[in-house]
Amino acid sequence: MTIRETIRKGMITLKNNGIDEPNLKARLLMQFILNKPRQYLLVYDNHTLTLRQEVDYFKAIKKVSNGVPLQHITHMQEFMKMNFYVNEDVLIPRPDTETLVEEVIKIAKKINAKKILDLCTGSGAIAISLAKYVEGSNITAVDISQKALRIAKLNAKNNNVENQITFVESNLFNEMAKEKYDIIVSNPPYIKKELIKKLDKEVQKEPTIALDGGYDGLDFYRKIIHQSDEYLKFNGYLCLEIGYDQKIDVIELIENEEKYIGTYCKKDLYGNDRVIITKLS
Repeated sequence: MTIRETIRKGMITLKNNGIDEPNLKARLLMQFILNKPRQYLLVYDNHTLTLRQEVDYFKAIKKVSNGVPLQHITHMQEFMKMNFYVNEDVLIPRPDTETLVEEVIKIAKKINAKKILDLCTGSGAIAISLAKYVEGSNITAVDISQKALRIAKLNAKNNNVENQITFVESNLFNEMAKEKYDIIVSNPPYIKKELIKKLDKEVQKEPTIALDGGYDGLDFYRKIIHQSDEYLKFNGYLCLEIGYDQKIDVIELIENEEKYIGTYCKKDLYGNDRVIITKLS
């Protein structure tokens, strides 16, 4: 079959299996199998594939049809105009989180922040983006998962910022030295435990440890908000990604601590409450 015919068949299979964006995913899988850019597929759409290429393509289509995230096959996700390696050991970076990163970059430049702590770093997307876009920054990236830290270190090297980031294996602050940071940022697990089984099948293929926020989704926020004052400089900022329906609950946790001032919320590109920013008083 030709490239065009094969992509069309793949798209129909994905569509019939209820997969979102079947056209896009069918094309991206072909780009991956051929290791070619989109322009190649457009120019050479009448090119006949080898049997091996066809077999590999439809194997990939079957995996995606069965709920395997596309990124777990291609091992690539774009974030903040950079490429990140991802697999089943880390949460796939999402556009929503760019709202958090962009706000932290803005704050860092405003207060000339250099020391930044990223809790629950996962793939390293936040830490690496801050290292790349905040000049002279020194980032500490923390995760409980050794597997995730291996991916984050690889991504730091691939994006040429490994010398700016210190990686620490720790359950939040448990193994952290008592240093003070200008900014603490985190995109922690925040899905309610009972809802994980109801998520899209693609999301369920991602590591549960990166999703499970406890019975009410707030476990990590309680710990981070309660302990951050010990690791923040005076007037340092705490910056958190939240679920679309968690604004009131997270702000209440912050207010109950009576340590923070100037709390505000930022919406993501889809108009959902996504980021909470507060400052240590």
